[in-house]
Amino acid sequence: MRVKYNSPFILTFTFICVIVMVVDLLTYGQTIRQFFTLLPLAHYGGSAFINPFFYFRLFSHSIGHADFVHLTSNLTLILLIGPILEEKYGGKYLLIMTLITVLITGLLNIFFFPHPLLGASGIAFMMIILGSFTNVESGYIPLTFFIIVVLFLGQEIFKTLESNNISEFAHIVGGLCGSFFGFIFRGAATSQDSEGEMEYNS
Repeated sequence: MRVKYNSPFILTFTFICVIVMVVDLLTYGQTIRQFFTLLPLAHYGGSAFINPFFYFRLFSHSIGHADFVHLTSNLTLILLIGPILEEKYGGKYLLIMTLITVLITGLLNIFFFPHPLLGASGIAFMMIILGSFTNVESGYIPLTFFIIVVLFLGQEIFKTLESNNISEFAHIVGGLCGSFFGFIFRGAATSQDSEGEMEYNS
Protein backbone atom coordinates (compact mmCIF):
# COMPACT_ATOMS: atom_id res chain seq x y z
CA MET A 1 0.00 0.00 0.00
CA ARG A 2 1.16 3.51 -0.84
CA VAL A 3 1.01 6.54 1.42
CA LYS A 4 -1.29 9.23 0.02
CA TYR A 5 -0.94 12.97 0.58
CA ASN A 6 -4.65 12.94 1.25
CA SER A 7 -5.19 16.44 2.63
CA PRO A 8 -2.79 18.89 0.96
CA PHE A 9 -3.74 22.04 2.86
CA ILE A 10 -3.91 20.44 6.31
CA LEU A 11 -0.71 18.42 5.85
CA THR A 12 1.21 21.36 4.40
CA PHE A 13 0.13 23.58 7.28
CA THR A 14 1.15 20.88 9.75
CA PHE A 15 4.60 20.41 8.23
CA ILE A 16 5.21 24.17 8.15
CA CYS A 17 4.34 24.46 11.85
CA VAL A 18 6.67 21.57 12.72
CA ILE A 19 9.52 22.95 10.61
CA VAL A 20 9.15 26.38 12.21
CA MET A 21 9.27 24.80 15.66
CA VAL A 22 12.43 22.84 14.81
CA VAL A 23 14.12 25.93 13.36
CA ASP A 24 13.12 27.84 16.48
CA LEU A 25 14.85 25.25 18.65
CA LEU A 26 17.99 25.53 16.52
CA THR A 27 17.94 29.32 16.86
CA TYR A 28 17.36 29.21 20.63
CA GLY A 29 13.83 30.56 20.50
CA GLN A 30 14.52 33.55 18.28
CA THR A 31 12.67 32.53 15.11
CA ILE A 32 9.19 32.31 16.55
CA ARG A 33 9.69 35.36 18.75
CA GLN A 34 10.89 37.48 15.82
CA PHE A 35 8.64 36.29 12.99
CA PHE A 36 5.75 34.18 14.28
CA THR A 37 4.45 36.09 17.29
CA LEU A 38 1.90 38.89 16.97
CA LEU A 39 3.06 41.62 19.33
CA PRO A 40 0.75 44.15 21.03
CA LEU A 41 0.04 47.32 19.10
CA ALA A 42 1.90 49.40 21.71
CA HIS A 43 5.11 47.54 20.85
CA TYR A 44 5.32 49.32 17.49
CA GLY A 45 5.06 52.78 19.01
CA GLY A 46 2.52 54.08 16.50
CA SER A 47 4.34 52.71 13.45
CA ALA A 48 2.49 49.39 13.21
CA PHE A 49 0.69 50.09 9.94
CA ILE A 50 3.87 51.10 8.13
CA ASN A 51 5.84 48.14 9.44
CA PRO A 52 5.84 45.25 6.91
CA PHE A 53 6.47 42.69 9.68
CA PHE A 54 3.23 43.78 11.33
CA TYR A 55 1.19 42.57 8.35
CA PHE A 56 3.23 39.37 8.10
CA ARG A 57 2.67 38.59 11.77
CA LEU A 58 -1.07 39.19 11.44
CA PHE A 59 -1.10 35.82 9.68
CA SER A 60 2.16 34.12 10.69
CA HIS A 61 1.27 34.05 14.39
CA SER A 62 -0.91 31.01 13.70
CA ILE A 63 2.19 29.03 12.68
CA GLY A 64 4.34 29.77 15.75
CA HIS A 65 3.83 27.88 19.02
CA ALA A 66 5.20 28.27 22.53
CA ASP A 67 6.49 24.69 22.77
CA PHE A 68 5.88 21.17 21.45
CA VAL A 69 3.02 20.56 23.89
CA HIS A 70 1.26 23.64 22.54
CA LEU A 71 2.03 22.53 18.98
CA THR A 72 0.88 18.93 19.32
CA SER A 73 -2.35 19.84 21.13
CA ASN A 74 -3.37 22.13 18.28
CA LEU A 75 -2.18 19.89 15.46
CA THR A 76 -3.92 16.84 16.93
CA LEU A 77 -7.28 18.57 16.62
CA ILE A 78 -6.48 20.01 13.20
CA LEU A 79 -5.30 16.66 11.82
CA LEU A 80 -8.38 14.88 13.17
CA ILE A 81 -10.98 17.31 11.83
CA GLY A 82 -9.20 19.16 9.03
CA PRO A 83 -9.09 16.37 6.41
CA ILE A 84 -12.86 15.85 6.71
CA LEU A 85 -13.46 19.57 6.21
CA GLU A 86 -11.00 19.74 3.34
CA GLU A 87 -12.79 16.88 1.62
CA LYS A 88 -16.15 18.61 2.09
CA TYR A 89 -15.26 22.22 1.26
CA GLY A 90 -12.06 21.84 -0.73
CA GLY A 91 -8.58 23.07 0.13
CA LYS A 92 -9.06 26.53 -1.40
CA TYR A 93 -12.14 27.35 0.63
CA LEU A 94 -10.70 25.89 3.81
CA LEU A 95 -7.61 28.06 3.27
CA ILE A 96 -9.81 31.14 2.89
CA MET A 97 -11.72 30.28 6.08
CA THR A 98 -8.43 29.79 7.92
CA LEU A 99 -6.97 33.10 6.73
CA ILE A 100 -10.12 35.00 7.69
CA THR A 101 -10.13 33.41 11.15
CA VAL A 102 -6.45 34.18 11.70
CA LEU A 103 -6.85 37.78 10.51
CA ILE A 104 -9.89 38.50 12.67
CA THR A 105 -8.26 36.93 15.72
CA GLY A 106 -5.07 38.93 15.17
CA LEU A 107 -6.80 42.27 14.64
CA LEU A 108 -9.08 41.90 17.66
CA ASN A 109 -6.14 40.83 19.81
CA ILE A 110 -3.91 43.80 18.97
CA PHE A 111 -6.70 46.33 19.45
CA PHE A 112 -8.25 44.96 22.64
CA PHE A 113 -5.58 42.92 24.43
CA PRO A 114 -2.08 43.89 25.61
CA HIS A 115 -0.45 40.47 25.33
CA PRO A 116 1.30 38.72 22.38
CA LEU A 117 -0.54 36.09 20.38
CA LEU A 118 0.71 32.91 18.75
CA GLY A 119 -0.53 29.44 17.93
CA ALA A 120 -3.20 27.72 15.85
CA SER A 121 -5.79 27.43 18.63
CA GLY A 122 -8.23 29.71 16.83
CA ILE A 123 -7.95 27.56 13.70
CA ALA A 124 -8.50 24.38 15.72
CA PHE A 125 -11.64 25.76 17.37
CA MET A 126 -12.93 27.08 14.05
CA MET A 127 -12.62 23.55 12.66
CA ILE A 128 -14.24 21.98 15.73
CA ILE A 129 -17.37 24.10 15.33
CA LEU A 130 -17.35 23.90 11.53
CA GLY A 131 -17.05 20.13 11.80
CA SER A 132 -20.43 19.97 13.55
CA PHE A 133 -22.00 21.05 10.25
CA THR A 134 -20.46 18.24 8.20
CA ASN A 135 -23.67 16.22 7.82
CA VAL A 136 -26.14 19.09 8.04
CA GLU A 137 -29.32 18.93 5.93
CA SER A 138 -30.66 21.99 4.16
CA GLY A 139 -33.16 23.82 6.37
CA TYR A 140 -32.01 22.25 9.64
CA ILE A 141 -29.54 23.25 12.34
CA PRO A 142 -27.73 20.18 13.74
CA LEU A 143 -28.14 19.42 17.43
CA THR A 144 -24.42 18.58 17.50
CA PHE A 145 -23.73 22.25 16.80
CA PHE A 146 -25.45 23.35 20.01
CA ILE A 147 -23.79 20.62 22.07
CA ILE A 148 -20.33 21.48 20.78
CA VAL A 149 -20.89 25.19 21.37
CA VAL A 150 -21.84 24.49 24.98
CA LEU A 151 -18.98 22.06 25.58
CA PHE A 152 -16.19 23.98 23.89
CA LEU A 153 -17.10 27.67 23.68
CA GLY A 154 -18.96 27.62 26.98
CA GLN A 155 -15.89 26.16 28.65
CA GLU A 156 -13.64 28.81 27.11
CA ILE A 157 -15.92 31.65 28.17
CA PHE A 158 -15.88 30.27 31.71
CA LYS A 159 -12.08 30.09 31.63
CA THR A 160 -11.84 33.79 30.81
CA LEU A 161 -12.84 34.37 34.43
CA GLU A 162 -9.68 32.60 35.52
CA SER A 163 -6.09 33.76 35.21
CA ASN A 164 -3.87 31.57 33.02
CA ASN A 165 -1.50 31.70 30.06
CA ILE A 166 -3.89 30.38 27.42
CA SER A 167 -5.64 32.82 25.12
CA GLU A 168 -9.26 31.70 25.44
CA PHE A 169 -10.11 34.77 23.39
CA ALA A 170 -8.55 33.16 20.30
CA HIS A 171 -10.54 29.98 20.96
CA ILE A 172 -13.81 31.89 21.22
CA VAL A 173 -13.16 33.94 18.07
CA GLY A 174 -12.20 30.78 16.19
CA GLY A 175 -15.40 29.09 17.32
CA LEU A 176 -17.51 32.07 16.26
CA CYS A 177 -15.83 32.08 12.86
CA GLY A 178 -16.52 28.35 12.53
CA SER A 179 -20.19 28.98 13.35
CA PHE A 180 -20.38 31.70 10.71
CA PHE A 181 -18.75 29.54 8.03
CA GLY A 182 -20.95 26.60 8.98
CA PHE A 183 -24.14 28.60 8.43
CA ILE A 184 -22.84 30.19 5.22
CA PHE A 185 -21.83 26.85 3.69
CA ARG A 186 -24.47 24.64 5.36
CA GLY A 187 -25.74 21.84 3.23
CA ALA A 188 -22.90 22.16 0.74
CA ALA A 189 -20.99 19.08 -0.35
CA THR A 190 -17.99 19.50 -2.59
CA SER A 191 -16.28 17.14 -4.94
CA GLN A 192 -13.71 17.35 -7.70
CA ASP A 193 -14.96 16.66 -11.21
CA SER A 194 -12.82 15.49 -14.11
CA GLU A 195 -11.69 19.04 -14.80
CA GLY A 196 -10.82 19.77 -11.18
CA GLU A 197 -13.71 22.23 -10.68
CA MET A 198 -15.80 22.40 -7.49
CA GLU A 199 -19.38 21.12 -7.61
CA TYR A 200 -21.93 22.06 -4.94
CA ASN A 201 -24.98 19.99 -4.05
CA SER A 202 -27.57 21.04 -1.50
